[in-house]
Amino acid sequence: MLRKITDGLGWGVAYNTTIERIKAQDGGKSRLGMAALMWVSHAERPLKEDELCHALAVDLHSKDFNARNVPSISTLMSCCQGLITVDKETSTVRLIHPTVKEYLSTRPDIFSRPHAAMAEICLTYLNSEPVKSLSANPSAATHDKPFLSYCSVYWGVHAKKKLSSHARSLALELFREYDGHISSKLLLKQVEREVCLGFIAELETDDGSDDSSSFSELHCASFFGITEIVAVLIEVESYDINKRDTRGSTPLAWAARNGHEDVVKMLLRRREVHPGQSNYSGLTPLSYAAWKGHEGVVKMLLEQREVNPDDPDDSEQTPLSYAAHAGHEGVVKVLLELAAVNPDGSGGSGETPLSFAAMAGHERVAKILLGRGEVNPDKPDNIGRTPLSHAAERGQAGMVKILLGRGEVGPDEPDNDGKTPLSHAVKSRREGVVKILLNREEVNPNKPDNNGRTPLSHAA
Repeated sequence: MLRKITDGLGWGVAYNTTIERIKAQDGGKSRLGMAALMWVSHAERPLKEDELCHALAVDLHSKDFNARNVPSISTLMSCCQGLITVDKETSTVRLIHPTVKEYLSTRPDIFSRPHAAMAEICLTYLNSEPVKSLSANPSAATHDKPFLSYCSVYWGVHAKKKLSSHARSLALELFREYDGHISSKLLLKQVEREVCLGFIAELETDDGSDDSSSFSELHCASFFGITEIVAVLIEVESYDINKRDTRGSTPLAWAARNGHEDVVKMLLRRREVHPGQSNYSGLTPLSYAAWKGHEGVVKMLLEQREVNPDDPDDSEQTPLSYAAHAGHEGVVKVLLELAAVNPDGSGGSGETPLSFAAMAGHERVAKILLGRGEVNPDKPDNIGRTPLSHAAERGQAGMVKILLGRGEVGPDEPDNDGKTPLSHAVKSRREGVVKILLNREEVNPNKPDNNGRTPLSHAA
């Protein structure tokens, strides 16, 4: 077992010595080596070789980007004295061993305000003339600007962690021309790639336009939760604090979605803000916060008179449905305390919050819901699928046991196609669930569906 580096022995001594060697290098090698270590150890995701090399070529005092300043990856590895390496499979740069990151975390004196410095570098790059001259179309050729995507998506994350006065000025400079800036489109494009719940369509639905200016500077600052910049922007007299972006989301919705309580609180103090305003898919700030499990934001929004705690979106899903599907117990409990919330409400397809919890296997949420007398544990959706049927199909063995423990649940109840929970479990190859169901006397292993197929037929 590796000796703890915090003991000041073993690995700690070796890394101390290596850092001193890096700092003692001549010319720009010392600067390059320490800057590369800062980026590799503090980046929000693993950096590709060319991303790192271009990051280190940014000149904070220049409006241009000089490609001749881009170092080679071999030069960087040499300057880092063996502390970084390149993963051949992914072409990403990483620290040579996890203990290097542990060591660096115990030595905050090694890097001075790393996140502030990284925000300044990202913003300087975004404000450079070669980037500003790009079309706002993210499909445009940007192969010669490998650092662009990282800067667009993560500059605000670094700024949120530590905002220097220089980064603040650079951000406001970016926002003066944010209407047609490619970084706004790249940020939204990255958000669209996120894995989201199957019945959430808010990221896929917009107003049919391709207007990047709809995602404004206040949307962006609220998305990242940079309180100091939001405070500046909302003081502009002509600014529409309820402005919708291409998906109909307001700055408050983005702040709520990402759990930025300080920004939510700041926006809610404005009398002109509409806390219950939905986007083009009917999702409200409360739905966003419930989906993401931001309990503090949920409580703040529920204090607003305009907010309906049981407001359904266009697919008839409520904040409780989102919280149950995502498994956020705290939010589920908060919502269930309200008389206005229906714990057994059905969505557009007939699924209840319990159905969604059963699908995802959130057993603790299911138990909370089942503790409410109004909740029917065997309530079918529009195609006759019960919570047990959904849990069986997805192999949620623990959930199946919980539901079978309720006397009201029919373990052999067919859906509209005649398929029983056993049929769904067999068809999906859920061996554990099949064994549980076959141990129940009420389950008929030869029960055919509407097409005459038995569970054995599906298995075959």
